[in-house]
Amino acid sequence: MRVLVVGSGGREHALCWAIAASPLLRKLWCAPGNPGIAAVAECVPIGVLDIPALVSFAMDNQVDLVMPGPEAPLVAGLADALSRVNIACCGPNAAAAALEGSKTFTKEVADAAGIPTARWERFDDAATAREFVLRRGAPIVIKADGLAAGKGVVVAATEAEALAAITDFMQNATLGAAGASVVIEECLTGEEVSFFALCDGTTAIPLGAAQDHKRVGDGDTGPNTGGMGAYSPPPCVPPALADEIMHGFIHPALREMAERGTPFRGILFAGLMLTEDGPKLIEYNVRFGDPECQCLLLRLKSDLLAALVAACNGTLADITLQWSDSAVVAVVMAAIGYPANPRRHTPIGTLALAEQIMGVQVFHAGTEILNGQLVSNGGRVLTVCATGKTIASARTAAYTAVDAIDWPEGFCRRDIAWRALPAAHH
Repeated sequence: MRVLVVGSGGREHALCWAIAASPLLRKLWCAPGNPGIAAVAECVPIGVLDIPALVSFAMDNQVDLVMPGPEAPLVAGLADALSRVNIACCGPNAAAAALEGSKTFTKEVADAAGIPTARWERFDDAATAREFVLRRGAPIVIKADGLAAGKGVVVAATEAEALAAITDFMQNATLGAAGASVVIEECLTGEEVSFFALCDGTTAIPLGAAQDHKRVGDGDTGPNTGGMGAYSPPPCVPPALADEIMHGFIHPALREMAERGTPFRGILFAGLMLTEDGPKLIEYNVRFGDPECQCLLLRLKSDLLAALVAACNGTLADITLQWSDSAVVAVVMAAIGYPANPRRHTPIGTLALAEQIMGVQVFHAGTEILNGQLVSNGGRVLTVCATGKTIASARTAAYTAVDAIDWPEGFCRRDIAWRALPAAHH
């Protein structure tokens, strides 16, 4: 098979790494890719949102399957454009990608399908939204309705914070059109987990759970980021709960989407809060998380490409995936100044030393080669992953690898997987 992966981050490096191992593969490209991906795939300089160029590349090169990493091209209609030229895309069409593209749509689907979620209201007008906040009080959650690259959610501890978010999103248009409407919902408390399933429109098979660390600093402090690390499997999702999540959050969403005439194909990502009253839906995403993807694919023993093909063909019912019992811990190394103002083009050395450590795999995200030297070129730059018998041993290996990398302008959180480990490890 000839396969094109779309994206340039750690998630896409992990996808390329897993697909490259498939006996079904003949040729692998990644657009635009990065220097780490270049070791397993041919990188082509096409941007993720340049849909006409992606489609013509796929046609010219007789690509059999396109695997998009990020959500933006899916929301923009990449799958639709590929289907018009009969090229399989393992991702939802634009109508189904509204599960991530519109917070309101997600809430309507959840309510129609009886999926437990936070109480919510939608507002198109800032004054009414403010009145609602003052009536409800804090803590309260303000969400921009549209796609905002992870920056559209404010968990406001005070009414003042909530009102400031409304002003930012709706009046100062800090997120552009994405924040013109907002969804305001009750604040759920508990442990947050990411759960993934692969879907073919009617059937879904579990890809497992991971726990992500969103805030930039140790102890979950500082601003939200795209994710500073993850681990899998999280002890808070035992097999019985995973079954409950499939029955309560994945299958009903799939049925509801099919009934609406927008069957969902690709990776369905349920962000859940494990509350005292059981799991509740925070959001759906229409792709793998980053860095959760890196954790899950390192635990997958089966052929990823065969499963992606089945998702496109509607034959997932015939697929059984095998998973390793090992744990994986992924630590993101980011450029100093991330998330606001990451320092660019700082040299990174001795990656090979890190990769020699038993069980370690380093995935590239924001890297590039400049004058023959690997340098940072983004906020999140590397995902340093390690597999171990236990979360504790995987974590030790991951941090040993981090310390073997010579990159003074990089930093990471030192407490990834803290929820899964006894207090002594924090």
